[in-house]
Amino acid sequence: MGEYVFRGRLISVRVEETERGLREVVEHPGAVAILALNDKGEVLLVRQHRYGAGRALWEIPAGTLEPGESPLRCAQRELWEETGLRARKWRELGKFYTSPGVMDELMHLFLAEGLEGDLGPQLEGEIAELCFRDPREVLEEVARGEPGDGKTLAALAFLLSRFRRDKGSTSLPLFEDLA
Repeated sequence: MGEYVFRGRLISVRVEETERGLREVVEHPGAVAILALNDKGEVLLVRQHRYGAGRALWEIPAGTLEPGESPLRCAQRELWEETGLRARKWRELGKFYTSPGVMDELMHLFLAEGLEGDLGPQLEGEIAELCFRDPREVLEEVARGEPGDGKTLAALAFLLSRFRRDKGSTSLPLFEDLA
């Protein structure tokens, strides 16, 4: 199982001996990311400072699973805490490893529709700004060289791959039923 060289509040790091040498593994409790769409097909983004990036980034709402918490419950809690919104309709879209070369974090991606509430963060100091944006605009910024957040890019790629193609439409149509 390896030797733990660090145990923190959110992560632990263990070192394992393999046939190819030492490997460091960051252990993480898992997380959720929420692709929250308004009735126009715009995606909800939050702007917050990310210490690893050394700057503020625009991203979809997300958060870490609490011990014993289900991914859906975590997604509902995080959406409300970060944005002040609740959703009438939830669907799990899939899950993915965020950086499997070095960490075991499994991210659960949810779609939230039928948003209601007053837009505004519920916790002080975490979220700097909130906005709804056309997902294609966000992807165009990345194409111009603006670094993007991995979970947000994965969610937007999933979103755009699932939409029906409506000729002449200026906005994204609503999701097709995935059930």
